[in-house]
This record gives sequence, structure tokens and C-alpha cells, in this order.
Amino acid sequence: MSDSIRIYHNPRCSKSRQTLELIRQQGIEPEVIEYLKTPPSQSELQDILLRLNMEPRQLMRTKEAEYEENNLDSTELSNEQLIDAMVKNPKLIERPIVINQQKVALGRPPESVLEIL
Repeated sequence: MSDSIRIYHNPRCSKSRQTLELIRQQGIEPEVIEYLKTPPSQSELQDILLRLNMEPRQLMRTKEAEYEENNLDSTELSNEQLIDAMVKNPKLIERPIVINQQKVALGRPPESVLEIL
């Protein structure tokens, strides 16, 4: 079971650390992917967004400098362009993202991942 659960994690983020700890408290050792070092691919992000039922901007950290610097608030940008920006600048991806087989949850708040464990 543990090898089917992955967390896109940033060890510097308190919500991400809390979410990882919460998963471990359930007796699960997930695959930890430090997404700043190993970002998801464009197709992985598309799949995550589909399973979260979210638009790309809903999964973006809009207060990051990269968001403004790259004019990502432009309504003329396609979803594909926004996803591409997240792949190139993984700091823009909201975290943590937890995947359990076909289920995905955003750990904001951390307790929301309990629904998919």
C-alpha cells in the first residue's frame, strides 16, 4: 500500500511537513517527491488537475514572484501555457499534493488528505 502513495513535497513548507507527518501517523510511508528538485511533467500535472477537478490557476501559487514576472495573470494564456509555466517554475505549484492510486488531494489543510488514504 505504501508504494502506491506519493507526496509532492517541499520540506521547507510547514503545510507540506504537517501533511507528510499526518500520513506517517496513519502507518504509511509514502514515496516522497521533492518537486522543486523533481517537478512533475506536463502530462502528470494535467492528470493531477483533472483528478482534482481544478483549473491550472487554482493549483498555482499566485503570490510568488515568478507568477508576476511571467505575466501569468494574463487571461490570454491557455491552460497548456499555465501548466508549462508550472513545469518550468515548480515553485509555482501549490503543495503538498498527495496521490493514492487514482485519488488525489491537496494538503491544504493537511487533514484533507485523510479522505484518500
